[in-house]
Amino acid sequence: MHKKGFIFDLDGVIVDTAKYHFLAWKRLANSIGVDFSETQNEQLKGVSRVRSLEKILEWGNKSLSEGEFMKLMGLKNNEYLSYIDQMDDSEILPDVSKTLDFLIEKEQAIALGSASKNATPILKKVNLLEKFEAIVDGNDVSKAKPNPEVFLIGAELLKMKPENCIVFEDSVAGVQAANTANMISIGIGEKEVLYEADYIFKDFTEISSEFLEALISGDINKQQKKNVSINN
Repeated sequence: MHKKGFIFDLDGVIVDTAKYHFLAWKRLANSIGVDFSETQNEQLKGVSRVRSLEKILEWGNKSLSEGEFMKLMGLKNNEYLSYIDQMDDSEILPDVSKTLDFLIEKEQAIALGSASKNATPILKKVNLLEKFEAIVDGNDVSKAKPNPEVFLIGAELLKMKPENCIVFEDSVAGVQAANTANMISIGIGEKEVLYEADYIFKDFTEISSEFLEALISGDINKQQKKNVSINN
């Protein structure tokens, strides 16, 4: 049995909490006289809460005292938590559960690698927590993506070499982190945004069991042609 490590980002990959981050950041930004677009919001995906607020302030050419900065981060998180408190398993993105179950059936190692500090409660809310052997989230890392720390810790917890790991990511920063870690990067989203990924799919409904089998066996690796979308 060829055993690989499969590391999943959370927001926008397993569940669409990205929309809740967008709503919470947008409301907070508007409250201090800053606005930003959904295109700009792509830059907030996969990065830390601190860096996200820094970017918003840069876009609005605003500066805050440290106290105001910390207060705003707290307000944003409280609003975000009010959204995720209402979540249930209906919010799992299409075919994610099917993919996880296939990998479990094939006895593959599975970890979560997320910038979110709320990863564990979210996985509990959607009844997926028990499917992961390891959870690495924003509480466990000191360096945000595109630094590969979160994925390297995940590989270590799974007792896997980085080159034997596959990462599912929806953010540019996350894809870059996976590539830096020398892991196979699979982008979930738009190829125009995630073109640095080794393979790109719009969502998990496009990922066939044959593709997953090829990842497990090593028939698909980082040496294959990059920046193409591979469908069933």
